[in-house]
Amino acid sequence: MGVRRRWQPDAAVIFMLLHGAFLFHLAASQSFIGVNYGTIADNLPPAASTASLLTSTSIGKLRLYEPQPDLVAALAGSNISILLGVPNSDVPSLASSPAAAASWAAANIPTTVSVSAISVGNELLNSGDPTLGPQLLPAMQNLLAALPAGSTTKISTVHSMAVLASSDPPSSGSFHEDLAASLDPVLEFLHQNGGPFMINPYPYFAYASDTREETLAFCLFQPNPGRVDAVSGLTYMNMFDAQLDAIRAALDGKGYTDVEIVIAETGWPYKGAADEAGATPDNAKAYNGNLVAHLKSQVGTPRTPGKSVDTYIFALYDEDLKPGAVSERSFGLYQADLTANYDIGLAKGSGTAPSTSGQIGVTPAPPQVQAGSGVTPTGFCVTTGSVPGSTQQEQQGSSCYMPAGAAAQTGHAGMQQLVWFGILLSLAMLVESR
Repeated sequence: MGVRRRWQPDAAVIFMLLHGAFLFHLAASQSFIGVNYGTIADNLPPAASTASLLTSTSIGKLRLYEPQPDLVAALAGSNISILLGVPNSDVPSLASSPAAAASWAAANIPTTVSVSAISVGNELLNSGDPTLGPQLLPAMQNLLAALPAGSTTKISTVHSMAVLASSDPPSSGSFHEDLAASLDPVLEFLHQNGGPFMINPYPYFAYASDTREETLAFCLFQPNPGRVDAVSGLTYMNMFDAQLDAIRAALDGKGYTDVEIVIAETGWPYKGAADEAGATPDNAKAYNGNLVAHLKSQVGTPRTPGKSVDTYIFALYDEDLKPGAVSERSFGLYQADLTANYDIGLAKGSGTAPSTSGQIGVTPAPPQVQAGSGVTPTGFCVTTGSVPGSTQQEQQGSSCYMPAGAAAQTGHAGMQQLVWFGILLSLAMLVESR
């Protein structure tokens, strides 16, 4: 009788199994891409159609500006988490008493889907209503107390970039002192309760106020000379990262280095009037597609390399009833008939977004990452009430330093991927040699 040999899987089998585990690890780590669901429209698809669309994509998070029971019910059983909004109009009631907050929570916080956070108001501190600021913290406190025992849902609020007094350069990021009476207690609340600082940066409005070709490339994550923060010595290659680092600097300056940042809105319109520079399908595809690729790379920012940030793209659909400029009604990734306005690689199975590296009408310049090699920035994003989803009044004194973009740094996340590859390769070679 022959000797029974223990079965050993060959190298290809082990490689495939571990490669699958690796891809699962990557997929799990990319749940930070979300989308906003605006409702100022009369042609939105049925909730079931929207839920089907969302589950066909790699979008893992959905932001609601107010409770949407039908859509939440349609998403039951999915892996999509909700960022639930409390309308500004409901804040006074929630602030008035714990009982009012408990009633709101019982009626509106779903139990059939995961609720990652609740935003008490949207851009409330710049809403133009001075009575809301003092009521923000009590409303947040009462709603936190109304959460079920053991809940992991975080309580926060969403700000516009107008809360920043300085963002040029990013290392000088700071908050408006005249907001301190309302904002400082909110920051302490976030620190004490593990809530994120949520904010809405829009590089599109930076370009709208500075339509130079190099500014467009800088805003679209496309090749450009880069811009240097002379104080920190960090070079920025795109505006998104610079805005993010300016926010980080403002939080750090207040001592809240542990408070995470969430980008609650950002996007680019695909259509605009003749006087709305840059609002084109190509630019919208470039910004959103390159943003998704940037987030998936987990390269982070110059100030915080190797760290991605939860980001919600504005918006899932166009909002045809929104007042104002044509661009206000043209931020949707999808049309009401569920067809994509452009492809940015969100379909499940898409490893990366379609190539969007070519700058429209501009010959790209090679990136420069050495200190001192950047172009001195002259344009800044305007934080204005025209920002989608916004209710704030324009603050001309507030600027959002446009340079953003990390130098080619692998960072912690990149090193994790290299380690995984090394493990896979070593195991395959080991089994093959036996």
